[in-house]
Amino acid sequence: MGGRNETKVMYFFLLGFPTTGEQQLLLFSALLLAYLLTVLENFLIILIIQNNHSLQKPMYFFLGNLSFLEIWYVSAIEPKMIRDVQSHDKRISFQGCMAQLHFFVTFVCTEYVLLAVMAFDRFVAICKPLRHALIMSPKLCAQLVAACWMCGLATSSIKLGFIASLSFCDVDKINHYFCDISPLLNISCSDSSLAELVYFTLALLVIMLPLCAVVASYICILFTVLKIPSSQGRQKAFSTCSSHLTVVVLFYSTTLFTCAHPKLMYTYRANKLVSLLYTAVVPLLNPLIYCLRNKEVRVAMRRTLYLREGENTEKSYTNTNLLRMQVPSCI
Repeated sequence: MGGRNETKVMYFFLLGFPTTGEQQLLLFSALLLAYLLTVLENFLIILIIQNNHSLQKPMYFFLGNLSFLEIWYVSAIEPKMIRDVQSHDKRISFQGCMAQLHFFVTFVCTEYVLLAVMAFDRFVAICKPLRHALIMSPKLCAQLVAACWMCGLATSSIKLGFIASLSFCDVDKINHYFCDISPLLNISCSDSSLAELVYFTLALLVIMLPLCAVVASYICILFTVLKIPSSQGRQKAFSTCSSHLTVVVLFYSTTLFTCAHPKLMYTYRANKLVSLLYTAVVPLLNPLIYCLRNKEVRVAMRRTLYLREGENTEKSYTNTNLLRMQVPSCI
């Protein structure tokens, strides 16, 4: 029993954002609206992709999986955060904290790899257009998505194993709005150097390797596009990548800030604001970026909405005729 690690803390207190009065109401309303819009936007993208045969392509298969991922991604953090804004009881149990950390890390790491897979798809589509359908077969696309999830789950399980083995003695206040690795490393009363080393090593692998794959893919795409003789052709090729590239820049730039050195970055209050960007703001913007900058998605959205409207009108017309048939004539 001497080597067994005992955790004395049963609950953590999430300090969150220091707001009072009208600021609390404003923050609560903004976070709730952002969460509902994010879920609605991503659900709409999934619905549009499923209901339009013109979007049954690898690019939109991955986009649908990204939307599915981000629905769970924001749901792991934001409901608890929204509740805590106007609640005096901001406790979270040790088990609940570990569960939230596990899901959050899983979704973040999965998204890193999925964005790299989407970049690879764009590389094949532009650099090897004649072989795109053969290379990016439905079976390979499904295997790539499964590999993304397996990578996220494996990375999260390893990180959680080291974090959960730490001791948390007297300090039970987390200066954050969710259970992240950085604040947990800082309040641990045991030696966390090994856990920090594992965290940094896995972050380096899970972030830098997909990022290198993204950069390499776009370098090849750039050289291929520059060889296209017509400016219209170059513009069309770039337009198929602009949405994905924008999402990559937003997601990587905000998350890299907190992953560079976990204990060091935690000492800055700006860490909360940066974390808010990639847990609430970036997921809210991603569906808008893909919809507003993608002509195929916009056309499919209008087609879906018009089809729904037409079906409702037809049903209303049919119900009216049935009602007229059932009502006896007085003439």
